[in-house]
Amino acid sequence: MQKDEPASVSAALAHRLRQDIAAAGGWWPFDRFMAAALYTPGLGYYAHGGVKFGALPEGGSDFITAPELSPLFGRAIAVQVAQVLDATGLDEVVEFGAGTGALAQQLLEALGERCRRYTIVELSASLRQRQQQRLAGFGERVRWIDALPDAIEGVVVGNEVLDAMPVQLLHWDGAQWLERGVALDEWKFVFADRPTDLRPPVETPFLPGTVTEIHPQARAFVTTLAEKLRRGAAFFIDYGFPEAEYYHLQRHGGTLMCHRAHQADTDPLSDVGLKDITAHVDFTGIALAGQDAGLDVLGYTSQAHFLMNCGLPALLAEADIRQRAAGQKLMQEHEMGELFKVIGFGRGLPEGFDPIGFAHGDRSHRL
Repeated sequence: MQKDEPASVSAALAHRLRQDIAAAGGWWPFDRFMAAALYTPGLGYYAHGGVKFGALPEGGSDFITAPELSPLFGRAIAVQVAQVLDATGLDEVVEFGAGTGALAQQLLEALGERCRRYTIVELSASLRQRQQQRLAGFGERVRWIDALPDAIEGVVVGNEVLDAMPVQLLHWDGAQWLERGVALDEWKFVFADRPTDLRPPVETPFLPGTVTEIHPQARAFVTTLAEKLRRGAAFFIDYGFPEAEYYHLQRHGGTLMCHRAHQADTDPLSDVGLKDITAHVDFTGIALAGQDAGLDVLGYTSQAHFLMNCGLPALLAEADIRQRAAGQKLMQEHEMGELFKVIGFGRGLPEGFDPIGFAHGDRSHRL
């Protein structure tokens, strides 16, 4: 991407969205706007060729994820993946939204012959190209698809996938719930509310002026995944909370956030296509979606506990000082250790199977 291309991409995307919103009567629900801002072919944030992942803004990146922070992340996750593969005799890993391919590389290297096929479900053509370059050395063991396979037997992995799924916004004005959408004011994107029958999933008091999110698309994704997962397990790592914390009275501003150049802001209507738009995950809703669709909830815990259970402290002990410092951030409470959680699902696992990642610190009772 040339230096002046991001601005032109944003202008082209904004122009298209204005036309589409006007054609729809001048209002879109926010989840539709978020989906278009992130995934419009060739123009959306995840669909154009701009750099997204990296350690420093000087490289043009907007944020860093755990696999880019430390290769020890993937090596620890591989311990849990290997346990499932060994217990079931399966040999495939399916990753959703593989980013730069860093986690895939780490898992493939750590798993060796245990993983005979690594399938990446990737919607972004630009990210797929980067992944293919990075993973070329693994040859035909890696394949790419752009939709869920008809059947999955193996281990599913998703790191920071659920947070990028479009959310609906709800506003409590003190008397009624309104759905917050996007309208036009002289071709400028603005928020606009409409009465709705939608509600948060909890019966709890809300302060007037509260804006929060609901997650029908993430729940639908888990439901669909459950239909496809014939045997094996699925593990999702993301930032979020259980329901009681997510819709707590004090979290009256919601969790919607944008990321650009390693800085965060709360304005998804500006610079469309040039920054990530995310919301924290309601892990109670995710767990219920999987359970209602027939999956077993294997566990739910913090990223710190999960990685410690999978042997990260031993890996850190063998690492050099630089790797140790980076790896520590994966577990430190003020970094990724507490905000990020891990939830696991299973189907058809051997009786008595006890996933190592949830051996200590399982918080399933708090979902």
